[in-house]
Amino acid sequence: MTEAEAAEQAALERRAGKLFSGRVDFLLSAPQLKFLPEPTVPEIAFCGRSNVGKSSLLNALTGRKSIARASVTPGRTQELNFFEVGEPTLFRLVDMPGYGFAKAPVKVVEKWKSLVKTYLRGRPVLARTLVLVDGRHGPKDVDREMMTMLDEAAVGYRVVLTKADKMKASELAKVIEATEAEARKHVAAFPEIHVTSAEKGMGIGELRAAVLGDAGV
Repeated sequence: MTEAEAAEQAALERRAGKLFSGRVDFLLSAPQLKFLPEPTVPEIAFCGRSNVGKSSLLNALTGRKSIARASVTPGRTQELNFFEVGEPTLFRLVDMPGYGFAKAPVKVVEKWKSLVKTYLRGRPVLARTLVLVDGRHGPKDVDREMMTMLDEAAVGYRVVLTKADKMKASELAKVIEATEAEARKHVAAFPEIHVTSAEKGMGIGELRAAVLGDAGV
C-alpha cells in the first residue's frame, strides 16, 4: 500500500468510526419475508455458524455492548434482524440466522434455510454479505455450503475470520492461508480475508471501512 493509499484508508476508517458512533438503531425482526422492511436503502448482511461470534462482532462494529444479543445458546437468532445506521438512515445491517444448528429440530432448520435462501436471492438492495468463519478452525463444510449458496445467488461476499486473538500467530497464519485458498474457489468471494477480534478490536476499523464502501456511502 502506497503512502497515499494508506492515508485514504485511514480517512475512510475515521469516517466509518464516526458514522458507527452515531445512530445505530434496531428496526425490526422478520420471521418471514412478508415482514421485511421496504427496500429503500442498501443492506449489508452478516451470516455465520451459530457460535461464530456474530453478535459480538456486530456489537464491536457499532461500538455498542448489546445492540445484537450475544447468547450462550448458539442458534438463538432465528429471524432476520435489521439495524439502521445513520441519521437519516444511510444503510442497514442485517443479522441473519446462524447455520450449523446442531440442536435445532429439522423443521426449524429447513424454515431458517428457506428464509435465508429466499432473502439472498431476491433482495434487490442487498449490497454485500459478510460470511463469518471461526478463526480458530477455518472454513468447515457448513461454511463452504453457505459460500456455495451465495455463489449460486450471485451475491458478492467477504470472508471474515473471527476470534483471531484466541490462537498463536503461527497457527492463525495457517488458517488465513487455508481460508484464502478456499475463497479462491468461490466465484462470488472477495480474495481479501478480514481478520478480526471483537474482544481485542483487531481488524474492526478496516471492516467498518469495508462496510461503508460496500454500502456506497
